[in-house]
Parts: sequence; C-alpha cells; structure tokens
Amino acid sequence: MVEFFSPVSKSVLAQREVLPDGVLGKNLQIHTERSGFPEIEQCKIIIFGVKESRKDINFMGNFPSFDAIRNSFYSLYAGNWHLTIADLGDIAAGETVEDTYFAITAVINQLVSKNIIPIILGGSQDLIYPVYRGYDTFGKMVNFVNIDSKFDIGNADAPISNKSYVGKMVVEKPYNLFNYSTIGYQTYFNPAEEIVLLDKLYFDAYRLGEIINDISLVEPITRDADIVSLDISAIKDGELSYIVNKSPNGFNSREICAISRYAGISNRVSTFGIFEISETPKNNGSAMLLAQVIWYFIEGVNYRIEDGNAASEAEFTTYKVPVENETLVFKKSLKTQRWWIELPFISDDNNKLKRHTLLPCTYKDYENACNQEIPERWYKARRKNEI
Repeated sequence: MVEFFSPVSKSVLAQREVLPDGVLGKNLQIHTERSGFPEIEQCKIIIFGVKESRKDINFMGNFPSFDAIRNSFYSLYAGNWHLTIADLGDIAAGETVEDTYFAITAVINQLVSKNIIPIILGGSQDLIYPVYRGYDTFGKMVNFVNIDSKFDIGNADAPISNKSYVGKMVVEKPYNLFNYSTIGYQTYFNPAEEIVLLDKLYFDAYRLGEIINDISLVEPITRDADIVSLDISAIKDGELSYIVNKSPNGFNSREICAISRYAGISNRVSTFGIFEISETPKNNGSAMLLAQVIWYFIEGVNYRIEDGNAASEAEFTTYKVPVENETLVFKKSLKTQRWWIELPFISDDNNKLKRHTLLPCTYKDYENACNQEIPERWYKARRKNEI
C-alpha cells in the first residue's frame, strides 16, 4: 500500500510547525519524506487525498490540491477523542484513470478489512466507483449514501464520468449494491427519467427541503450505510466559494456538519469521502468548512455506541403493529433509544439478505404504522429483497 502514496507536502508541514501544541496537526501520524509511512495497524481513522479528476465532464487539465484543507484541519483541536488518526498523504493521478482506480480499490480493501475507516478527499466523484469495488471481496451487499444535489445515475452504457458512476455500480458485476440513497437532491438538476428510474429500482431519494425541515431524518439513512459520499456542490454557493458550485440553494454549514456527524455515529459506515474538490479554495472559510466536516465525522465516530443484541429482551423492546395484511415488527434499543423495523426473510430463491434484517427507522415511522401507514423504506427494502 505504501507505493500508492506521496507524502504530505512540505508547505503543509512547514505551516504545521507554527501551530500551537495540542492541535490535531501536532497529534496525527503523518506520512512525511523524513519520517516515512506511518504504522497504521493501531489506527481507527486514515485520511488521504486522491488527485484525480480526469473523468470530470468539465475537466480542464487541473488536478485538485488538498493543502488548504489540511492546513485548516491541522489547526483544529480534537474533541474528547480516543482515536488514533493518520494522514497518509495523497494518491497521485496514475498514468491512466484506470491506474488510479486500481490504487483506490486496493487501498480501500486493505483498510476496511483491517476495520480502519478511510476519510477520502477526492477530485471527481466517479472515484466512488473504485471505492465501491474495494468491497467486492467481502461477500456482502453494500449500501451507498450520497449527499448530493444530483443522482449521478447517467447512462450506464456510456463511459464512466462524475455524473454517471452510479449507473455503473448498478449494472456491472459483481452486483453488490443493495441500496442507494441520495440526501438533498434538487429536482431541477435531475432529468425526469432518472427520478422515475430511481423509484423503479426501489432506491431512496430525499429532497433538500425535506432534509432541511427535519435534519434528524438523516440518522436512520446513514445508520444503514457502508459508504457515505459528499459532493461539495450539495453545499450552497454562499457557504462554499468554489467555481464548480454555482447554486444558491443547498445545505448551509451547520446542516452539512450535522449530516457528517450523523454519518460518523453510524456503526456501519466504513468509508467517508468528500468529492468534487476541483481546485484550491478561494478563501480560508471554504477550506475551514470542509475541515470542520471532517472534524464532525470523526467526532461522530468517537461517540459510536453498539446497540446490543436485538434478540435480547433485556436490551430491546419489541412492538408488533398490524397494518393491512402485514404485522410490522419494530424494535427499540434500550441503550441508545434508536428504532428499527424488521425486514422478514422472504424466500429461498434469489434472496439477497438470507436472514431477518433490521432496517433503521424512526419513532415517527412507528407512530405512522400505528396509524396504518407502512413506512416507505420498509416497502422498498422488501421489494428489493423479492427481486
């Protein structure tokens, strides 16, 4: 894995020297030319960049730089964390994009297999495709959550790009994608046929206004995710001054940090990435916001709590709700107060889950079921399981 990475730049390390003691930059394990590659076996979180953007449909020959974001992140103080964190530097663009993809897949596979959570700073968002392929050897279905104003499904028959990578995840073997959720999409940025296709595939889509009205909706969505990706264009232009982001609508700084923390709290999320970083931020505020997004994700990871054994009456309370011809089974953790709904085993044929599965939900879902409303996420998950 060492051969894929270049050290953190000397300019970032020089800036680090003038920082006060106690900040993150003085406490991370950092890949430098002088000290070499850090020992990662005891790390919980690994940060690295990927300087690749050639599949951006608007690529103009410029590759991303993450120095400003690193400078901002290094200057922050840690919370009451008990985590070992390393910065491995950057994966440079390979001779071909496929070379870069190969490096990403190999790195993700190694880190996740060691229960180390990678935080990726990336160029074009098609880089999620090789991240997803890093899970191929684990023998399980993958749930992907995308914080984005667009679906990025695209034409699966066309060459991959930062606007069409999800289609590749759906149609290319091995078929490991169980669910895809988009948080914060804006209808006017998405073709009507993609909205229809998303519904036909029983994937989940949450509009920007829906999430802004109740940010807590993000928690059960990310609780069920393996990979969480943030396209920075989901953040409104006034909060993040990048050329790529020209929309006056989007998440504000508080909302995007809250979403990042929810992703970190999820016991299941094993990869987190920030993408479409196409240039050096124009101002320190932009770099600092992305640094704080990383900070809040790590804060969430630090406060992860296992909910316990759902089969134990001492740890979970079970509620059965008759709805139409179904009996919905809800479970509430006595330790965390989080809610689940049981997705029952359907059949022996072509079944993707092979067992009773608990689908994260909210107390509101339980209340709606009591009022004879079947939760939409339960219905979609069941339909996918039957296909």
